[in-house]
Amino acid sequence: MNQHRKHAKLKLRNNGNYASNEISILGAKCSIISDLVHNIVKTQQKGFKIAYLDASHNSEIEAPTLSTFTFHQSGNLDSNSKTILNPFNARIQFSQNDFLFINGNHYQGDQQILILDNEKEASVLKRLDQLTNVQFLIKLNSESKYFDFLEEKYPNIKNLHCYQIDEIEKISNHIQNLIQQKVASVQGLILAGGKSTRMGTDKGTLNFHGKDQRDFAINLLERHQLKTYLSVREEQDIESENVITDKFAGLGPFGAICSAFQKDPNSAWLVLATDLPFVNDELIALLLKHRNPSKAATTIKGKGKEFPEPLITIWEPKSYPLLLNYLSQGYSCPRKVLINSEVEIVEIDDNFIRNINTPEKFKAAHKEINE
Repeated sequence: MNQHRKHAKLKLRNNGNYASNEISILGAKCSIISDLVHNIVKTQQKGFKIAYLDASHNSEIEAPTLSTFTFHQSGNLDSNSKTILNPFNARIQFSQNDFLFINGNHYQGDQQILILDNEKEASVLKRLDQLTNVQFLIKLNSESKYFDFLEEKYPNIKNLHCYQIDEIEKISNHIQNLIQQKVASVQGLILAGGKSTRMGTDKGTLNFHGKDQRDFAINLLERHQLKTYLSVREEQDIESENVITDKFAGLGPFGAICSAFQKDPNSAWLVLATDLPFVNDELIALLLKHRNPSKAATTIKGKGKEFPEPLITIWEPKSYPLLLNYLSQGYSCPRKVLINSEVEIVEIDDNFIRNINTPEKFKAAHKEINE
C-alpha cells in the first residue's frame, strides 16, 4: 500500500538553521563575540553582505504595539517591530546575505568558531554538543588552553587552525574562504518554451548557424562548461536529455526561471533565450567573468538601452525568493525584478542582443550572420 504524501516532493535549499551560510561563535563573553564580528567585517574587501544574529539581554523590553520602520536615503533602516525568531522566516530574512554570524551563546549555527577562554570552560562544556562542525579556533590570550573534554570528544581538534584574537586579517581571510566555498555553481537554461506567435514558427528551430538555434544555444553554453537544460512547455514534444518542463504555467520566461530554481534552488542559472542569435562565446565569457554572486543577478545591458536583458542573465539562488515575492504581488516580469534589485550590470554593444522574432528579422539576421 502506497503511503499518502501530504506535501509535494521539492528539492530543498541547502540551508543552515537560519541562513544558507552561517557560523556561530561561542566560548567567550557576548561583548567579545560582537567586537570580533565587527572587526572582521571592517577588513572585508570583497563586498560580501554579512549579517549578525544576536539576542537582547534586556529583560525589561516589551514588544511594541506599533511596528515602525524608518528609512534613510543612505540605505540605513531603523526598525522596531514585534517579531519572534523563527528559522523558516529567518532564512527568507537573511536570504540576500552571503554570510551570517551567530552569537553561539544564544543560538546554534551549523558551523562553529570556538574561542578558547579559560574562564569559560564550564560554558563550553555546557555547549559541547553544539560543536558539530568547528571550522577553526581562536585563543583569547596567550594563556588560553584546550580543555581536556574537548580533546576527549574531538581527538583531532588540535589539527584545526587556531588564531590569536588580534589576528583579524587572518581570521577574516578564513571567513572569506568559507564564503567562497558556498558560492553556487552555474548551470545553463535555454528558453525554448515560447509560442513564437509573431514568428509563425518555433524560434528554437530556426537555422542561423547551420543547426537549430536551440541546439546552437545549448552548445554555446556547454562550451563554457555549463551543464545546460532546455526549458519547455508541458505540451511541447522535444527530445532532449536535459529538459525542464515549465511548472509555472502561463508565466512565460518568468515561470521558466522559477521552474529551474524549483528543480535546483542551490545553483545559479545562466538564462539565454533562443531568439538571440548574435550572442557569442565572447559575450558568455564576459558575463561569467563579471559574475557577482553577492548580488541577486549579473545581467547584460545594451549601451544604448535603458533596461537590462533578463534573458541574458545569471540568476543567483538568492534571486529565487525575490522572484516568488514579486509573483505574490501579481508581477511576472523578470526585468522588473532586475530593475528593482541589486544586480551587477555588464554593458555591451546593442548589436549582440538583437531579438529576432519576426520572419523579416529572421531573413535579415540570417543573411548578416552567413555573410
